[in-house]
Amino acid sequence: MSSAIDTSTQTIYIYTDGACSGNPGRGGYGIILKAGNLLKEISGGFAKTTNNRMELMAVIKGLEALKNEGSKVVVVSDSKYVTEAINLRWLFNWEKKGWKKVKNPDLWQRLLQLYRKHDVKFEWVKGHASHPENERCDELAVSAIRFGVLQEDAGFNAAKDVGNLNFM
Repeated sequence: MSSAIDTSTQTIYIYTDGACSGNPGRGGYGIILKAGNLLKEISGGFAKTTNNRMELMAVIKGLEALKNEGSKVVVVSDSKYVTEAINLRWLFNWEKKGWKKVKNPDLWQRLLQLYRKHDVKFEWVKGHASHPENERCDELAVSAIRFGVLQEDAGFNAAKDVGNLNFM
């Protein structure tokens, strides 16, 4: 089974959520991709990370699952950290300033590369407010923490080793 969603003309909705048991602690992400009648769920986790890193990772993994560049995408997230960084254009200012004093620059740079390959809009939804896809993404993220094979978050470990310059 292919790990990519192949749509040429439809808008692809990527619903995302990240979770952490402790912050930092074990973390997971959950994603639902929807395009017309197609639906795909993705999840994964890390042994030691942060909630914000998992929110970012969810968007990254969702965008990485797209097969065609130039896709029209709506990312729906309960993370203001992620949605406001794009919608308020902070991300582009961080890039211009060389990522100085920005948390998670490794993931922001990865996200920006993917963002530029598609026509992406970001929408914020309130978390834990009975939004069906958001609730399901939370279930996927929590399940990944509890039952998944947790990877090492090399970016988290590297940031910790250099003093973790903080933005938020």
